[in-house]
Amino acid sequence: MSKRVKLAVGAVFVLLVGIIVYSTMNLSHYECEVCVEFKGRTSCRPAAGSTREEAVRTATDNACADIASGMTESIACGHTTPKSVRWLRP
Repeated sequence: MSKRVKLAVGAVFVLLVGIIVYSTMNLSHYECEVCVEFKGRTSCRPAAGSTREEAVRTATDNACADIASGMTESIACGHTTPKSVRWLRP
């Protein structure tokens, strides 16, 4: 492989890594901590998202994964209203 081709491949690789890093850093505009109460158990989990709704949904799912047992309970827990939502970064 010629020196020019190696340089081109290296440049493309560095560019792709830069694009991936930049795009992942800009996705999370909102961060929150959600507390969920389900069947007498409570769990609080933080999450981030590109929208407020996505951040709350992700944090709720994470909290439910901690306190629900099985898919049926996880789905039921996910449809409950969070006990509290605290915004870490609006």
